[in-house]
Amino acid sequence: MKVKNVALETVCGITSTLPRNEAPEFAFAGRSNVGKSSLINALMMRKSFARTSSEPGKTQTINYYRIQAEQDLYFVDLPGYGYAKVSKTTQEKWGKMIEKYLRTSKQLKAVFLLVDIRHEPSAGDKMRFEWIRANDFENVIVIATKSDKIGRSQIPSHLKVIRNSLGMRKTDLLIPFSATSKAGREEIYAFMDGILSGDAADSSDSVDAEVTDNGNKSTAESSETADNGNIVSTEKAETANNGNK
Repeated sequence: MKVKNVALETVCGITSTLPRNEAPEFAFAGRSNVGKSSLINALMMRKSFARTSSEPGKTQTINYYRIQAEQDLYFVDLPGYGYAKVSKTTQEKWGKMIEKYLRTSKQLKAVFLLVDIRHEPSAGDKMRFEWIRANDFENVIVIATKSDKIGRSQIPSHLKVIRNSLGMRKTDLLIPFSATSKAGREEIYAFMDGILSGDAADSSDSVDAEVTDNGNKSTAESSETADNGNIVSTEKAETANNGNK
């Protein structure tokens, strides 16, 4: 995948009407502070276009990033869950908003569920994974973030814990990812390209122990551009809170 340009096209809050896009959508879900914005930035080839934040739970919107590549598509950034300082009522509203999106989007092709590779998946991670699978959404891909925070030799055992804890099938895709070295990015691109070309089956084999910090950093950093994507349109009342980590 060759990203040509990116734009934050739409921002939706709890009361917003979700857009009916014509291009394929790939959604990203995960706990607050799991590194969701860092992953999206890496996939967009931008350093900080999707705003990261040191304050988990800050993002309360669904953010649609339009990606101009060989085929136009959207990255859909869903609000983080599991932040203790956010009220239960607010968390429930976020949950309903996310559920509404997952149930109603006609262009949603796959959901990437992010978990921290250093820890066993939380109850919230397990619930989200089970909910997506229970709704017959076959393309739920787990991204184990922060793989650079543990030793390379530890990655396979940590992935095994994640796979067993979530009850993943042998053919379910589990990809370790590092925002620092960008290890794992090409595997994610390959899966997306397979979906877009209608040949996702070739991308569905497990890559658990095969993705490590394999020297992608210099190429990735040299090709990444600054924050030069323009915001095309947003819903006025919902644009304030668009930074998450």
